[in-house]
Amino acid sequence: MKTAGYVYVLGSLQGADRRTYVGWSIDIDARLALHNAGMGARSTRGRHWVLLYAERYPTRREAMSREILLKRDRRFRAALASLLL
Repeated sequence: MKTAGYVYVLGSLQGADRRTYVGWSIDIDARLALHNAGMGARSTRGRHWVLLYAERYPTRREAMSREILLKRDRRFRAALASLLL
């Protein structure tokens, strides 16, 4: 049985510093909680993150492939970051 995967974009705002982070997971809520608890990726530690965007894929492999494309799409990530208040 194949497990669905999700690709997601998180956003963080500290003062004028807006950042995005792209990742994949089988459970977005649990993964976001790990990022905000300081146990996610090294680059996400010490910041508060919110979910800006997510896509669902039938397999983990498809989600991982899409993650790579979103990481390279700086224009799309900048547009999402501009939504942070």
